[in-house]
Amino acid sequence: MSDLDPLERDELDWDKGGGLMPAIVQDASSGAVLMLGYMNREALAATRASGRVTFWSRGKRRLWTKGETSGNFLETHSITADCDGDTLLVLARPQGPACHKGTPTCFGETPPHAAAASLAFLTVLEEVIRERVTRRPEGSYTAKLLAEGPRRIAQKVGEEGVELALAALGQSDEEVLGEAADLLYHVLLLLESKGLSLGQVIARLEARHRSAESR
Repeated sequence: MSDLDPLERDELDWDKGGGLMPAIVQDASSGAVLMLGYMNREALAATRASGRVTFWSRGKRRLWTKGETSGNFLETHSITADCDGDTLLVLARPQGPACHKGTPTCFGETPPHAAAASLAFLTVLEEVIRERVTRRPEGSYTAKLLAEGPRRIAQKVGEEGVELALAALGQSDEEVLGEAADLLYHVLLLLESKGLSLGQVIARLEARHRSAESR
């Protein structure tokens, strides 16, 4: 993992915290901040070796792998250090609630970032579509559309757009939401089939916004 290279070059300031360093754990898919723990050199090494987030427990005075009792492990995706080398940011994929109280995060059921985390589900869906494109599993609707070719995918985007417009004119809010969800899915599939991404679309929208603000 290339983003760990600075850690390998001993650029971390372990002395500042007396051998301990705050480690912020963030959901690699949604961006939700899950918890805060502390790592020493041994905990960092154990995290990297096992692929599961491991801390130094200040209460137990030993290494502690998150989920060792509950089974709700945090599977490590990447680890980076901040600019001062005295704080770690761990991106992880939670295998259950991150908090021992059963909530998704240690900051409650619906933390301030919950709305952003919900929107970030689009990136999760994008990853699922990318996996379907790669594996083409039997029985997959995505794989079926891919097999029918780009013209069929483009046709589905058009159909879903029309269905959403019609729903908006005379159907219930629930039906509008359903059609909007269908359209978003097919747009993501179309982008993936073209080798494009949601991130590129967002970048284009941001550029237009900046341009409009500068006028």
